[in-house]
Amino acid sequence: MTPEELKDLQVDKTVDARGTACPGPLLEAKKAMGTIDPGQVMEVLSSDEGTKKDLPKWCTKKGHDFMGIVEEPGYFKVFMKKG
Repeated sequence: MTPEELKDLQVDKTVDARGTACPGPLLEAKKAMGTIDPGQVMEVLSSDEGTKKDLPKWCTKKGHDFMGIVEEPGYFKVFMKKG
């Protein structure tokens, strides 16, 4: 999906992990993923650069769909769909 499409996407869960360092955002994402149903979309807000690599790898490993990243001033949003 394009960044514009992601910005307009309706998400089912938002995880705000801004201000936490690795592995904080990944741990928060793992915990939150257990609270949504398959097919639902979650966004993770993070200011830790490592999250851009960690979350896509984790999605692939666990069978979730990595949808993309949107850059915002001072942080970014990582979008994923539960598999």
